[in-house]
Amino acid sequence: TSWLRYWHLLQWISPQQPHDADKAEKSLSTLEHLKKHLERSTGKRSHRCFDCGKSYSRSSSLKVHQRIHTSDKSHCCSHCGKSFTRSSSLISHQRTHTGEKPYSCAQCLKSFVSSGIKIHQRTHTGEKSYSCGQCGKSFGQSGHLTQHQRTHTGEKPYSCGQCGKSFGQSCHLTQHQRTHTGEKPYSCGQCGKSFTTSRSLTLHKRTHTGEKPYSCGQCGKSFCRSGELTVHQRTHTGEKPYSCGQCGKSFGRSGELTVHQRTHTGEKSYSCGQCGKSFGQSSHLTLHQRTHTGEKPYSCGQCGKTFGQSSHLTLHQRTHTGEKPYSCGQCGKSFGRSGQLTSHQRTHTGEKPYSCDQCDKRYSDKRSLIKHQTIIHTVEKPYHCFQCEKRFSQSGDLKAHEWTHMGEEPFHCSQCRKCFTVLATLKRHERKDTDEKPGTDGVDVDLRQTSPIQRGWVKCERHISVECIQL
Repeated sequence: TSWLRYWHLLQWISPQQPHDADKAEKSLSTLEHLKKHLERSTGKRSHRCFDCGKSYSRSSSLKVHQRIHTSDKSHCCSHCGKSFTRSSSLISHQRTHTGEKPYSCAQCLKSFVSSGIKIHQRTHTGEKSYSCGQCGKSFGQSGHLTQHQRTHTGEKPYSCGQCGKSFGQSCHLTQHQRTHTGEKPYSCGQCGKSFTTSRSLTLHKRTHTGEKPYSCGQCGKSFCRSGELTVHQRTHTGEKPYSCGQCGKSFGRSGELTVHQRTHTGEKSYSCGQCGKSFGQSSHLTLHQRTHTGEKPYSCGQCGKTFGQSSHLTLHQRTHTGEKPYSCGQCGKSFGRSGQLTSHQRTHTGEKPYSCDQCDKRYSDKRSLIKHQTIIHTVEKPYHCFQCEKRFSQSGDLKAHEWTHMGEEPFHCSQCRKCFTVLATLKRHERKDTDEKPGTDGVDVDLRQTSPIQRGWVKCERHISVECIQL
């Protein structure tokens, strides 16, 4: 074994053996190298940091580590002034400015700024030589194993000097500290936008190049981020790994669960600085703030109309294209909005999920319920006529009433020129003139053989087609 060879070597250089001083010095140097090699191969770490207790197999590694505690960063970047504890780290960093990537993978030709290519090559070989003693999970890098083990121990050795927040990884601390300093060292060469992390810059660059390197094996859809692909694949598998501890509802994304949990707690941590209104999601606050600023960043390429939300632009564009992507599985009817399809499907199922809390009348859509409650139950009539002070619950009713003062009847029937003050009344009148109604197809009608409803219709229409009725 290694230790047996080590013992034999000790015997060979022991003081009992006759050898001169030069040979002894050379042998001792060889012994030191052997001891270091054996410590590395057996995993023994005899060099321990007195500040945090972390151990290393080499004294040089310990010295580099101790610079974290002493803040000794003697290697400084001439471009941005950033300092590093190692010269090799500085060289790797400087390549982010020059764009140099001298290490390329022979299999996929991907380039790297540092010798991290060795780690990348393991993605091709599948080699994971570092395994966790607690759960058995394997990793391709020893650093990843160390980070993983902290999920078991809860250790967070890197703490922020300004706010005291602790982190399990030094890179996470570095990123966090930029929230205090405002530093954004990674800038886009095309548009000049700056970012706090190199990964954020890489993802941003894909908005310029259109690169989507992560594709779904089932449907071929591509994504900019690996996380987006993982979430998308759950639409195929139906997997919902995030469940609410209170009601048991499951979600495909952790963010969806977080938002849902606020419905139980009532937490609204995002508040508007102008009016104080609070929201459960930062995106909802952003949309709300546009009501103050009037910002409408999404514009239609065809007509130039602008919108505050991208979803509103998408819906508007369908008025140009005529696209109706939501179709009913029962009758094939198509709709431009998912909500319209949902409401339509209730005509097949008979479902009426919206009930009035005052009279128990039910409706298939929320708008119909609100209209019912406003007209039937609401005492409040906010719309009043300035001429006679008569009040109305709906603005349309007020408008129709005002025309009675002006003597106007702006809606005319194209067939009989009858006038109406309300558009809906005109439309009902005109529907009676269609071929679908009885008494308009030129056939004699016997009123004695018609229903009361039909008789009423024929009498109403006598002024239009009186010659077709034989009494």
